[in-house]
Amino acid sequence: MVMVTCAVGLVTALLGAEAQQVGKVPRVGFLWTGSPELTTRALDAFRQGLREAGYIEGTNIAIEHRWAADVVQRLPDLASELVRNKVDIVVTQGTQAAQAAKRATTTIPIVMAISGDAVATGLVASLAHPGGNITGLTLLPELIGKRLELLKEAIPKARRIAVIVDEGPRSAAAARALGSQLQILEVRGRSDFEKAFEAATKARAEALVVSQSPILRFHVEAFVDLAAKHRLPAIYQRREFAEAGGLMAYGPRDADLFRRAAVYVDKVLKGAKPADLPVEQPMRLELVINLRTAKALGLTIPPSVLARADEVIQ
Repeated sequence: MVMVTCAVGLVTALLGAEAQQVGKVPRVGFLWTGSPELTTRALDAFRQGLREAGYIEGTNIAIEHRWAADVVQRLPDLASELVRNKVDIVVTQGTQAAQAAKRATTTIPIVMAISGDAVATGLVASLAHPGGNITGLTLLPELIGKRLELLKEAIPKARRIAVIVDEGPRSAAAARALGSQLQILEVRGRSDFEKAFEAATKARAEALVVSQSPILRFHVEAFVDLAAKHRLPAIYQRREFAEAGGLMAYGPRDADLFRRAAVYVDKVLKGAKPADLPVEQPMRLELVINLRTAKALGLTIPPSVLARADEVIQ
């Protein structure tokens, strides 16, 4: 009788442990380079992606947010905090956030919702075989060339063109590879914006190409205002710039990237290893043109360019 009682007790304990495991709500730690008010669209898209995969925040999944508020020096501590809290997955926004998360853990899976060149920055071994504990989505600097091509087609008279890049070496190298006639201007922070425009004006630049940059993501209106002040037509990397008054924008939609990141989270939660999940590049790129800005600058965008636009802001 004692043995039977012990056996029943053991089975009950095992069933209880299994039920507890099955009922466990996975916890996602989201490491943001930006601040809450500047990441609303991205977060909404991520939540939508989770809902499409069957997850409802607060019901069968939990999200812990850590925002660096554009102070990248905070990222290592915030990443370590998420690791100490033993989240099941870390999702990151931006290259520096992904690097901080990678340094903080080699075991917890990391999903990049958006990053710069993940191979060049050492985040993954290759796109097809990332290795380690990190995967997700990446942007490559080759888009600078396409933006330059579109800008030249939109403003054929522009001969002197400046290119804004961040501190990333691949961004600068990609820009320089486009031609020696281009003026390359690096910005490392908000304080560099005015200096860059002053340098462009001094060099008599007639137009501006803006590369993918985590720095500019958080100062959209300030940068666009400076471009208007210096009367420099510019093509940017994200639609938010065109919506804020920039002339043109060409690149992926953040909403698509963050919604896709939720798919990676779902795969990892179902047992997939990050090392086996290829890193993706954006499948969809969009061209947005602001005709109000073109008119203010005295420009006429050729019909051939307008016809290719995904959206024209009148």
